[in-house]
Amino acid sequence: MLTKRIIPCFDVNCGRVVKGVSFVGLRDAGDPVELAAAYETQGADELVFLDITASHERRDTVTDMAKRVAEQVFVPFTIGGGIRNVDDVRRMLESGADKVSLNTAAVENPDLLSKGAERFGAQCLVLALDAKRVAPGRWEVYTYGGRQPTGLDAIEWAKRGVELGAGELLVTSMDADGHQTGYDVDLLRAISEVVPVPVIASGGAGGPEHMYDAIVDGKADAVLAASIFHYGTYTVRQVKDYLAGRGLPMRV
Repeated sequence: MLTKRIIPCFDVNCGRVVKGVSFVGLRDAGDPVELAAAYETQGADELVFLDITASHERRDTVTDMAKRVAEQVFVPFTIGGGIRNVDDVRRMLESGADKVSLNTAAVENPDLLSKGAERFGAQCLVLALDAKRVAPGRWEVYTYGGRQPTGLDAIEWAKRGVELGAGELLVTSMDADGHQTGYDVDLLRAISEVVPVPVIASGGAGGPEHMYDAIVDGKADAVLAASIFHYGTYTVRQVKDYLAGRGLPMRV
């Protein structure tokens, strides 16, 4: 069995890490580069930085932040928010990011996935899905930082995104995000069972037991969390030790 990844996530607004509940009520959580360095020391496998207002405000992603992170942190990291075309993808990769995350732009211009995969390789492209439950077993994709419903079925969009060129999926439950009551395991499993690429679970982590459920029951390949790390509830090392103790393969 492949090792499972633990990924701290940084929602960034105006250069600061913030965290809210169900995408609203944001509060400050610190400097992204300082937090990234701390999580690297704790054993984080990867990092994800999402400029959560870039698409909504039509701003460019903070390339300076990407450069600062690349200079000081040596674990792989993904950056997203406000990436609208292949040149934006190139700029992020050249700034030091290992992958880029696409959500709004991919929905509005699906060719961006195929063009990006052709030029840079599918391994560089993470399709982010912000999904809200609309009926039993059905979830709708939202864009613009959770502000805009799209009418897209999350399961169908996940399949199509992979067909177009996404090499990984970052699946966030808008219903569970920030509540710390557990991931939407049903959503994760529904997507994991229909795509051949890794799925990262996002939204709802309140403790290591939720991460275990996402991996075992949700069939996720990696688990992403923010609040429990940023506010010191758990360290990455504590999470890894817990999961390893329950028999899951973890990177040292």
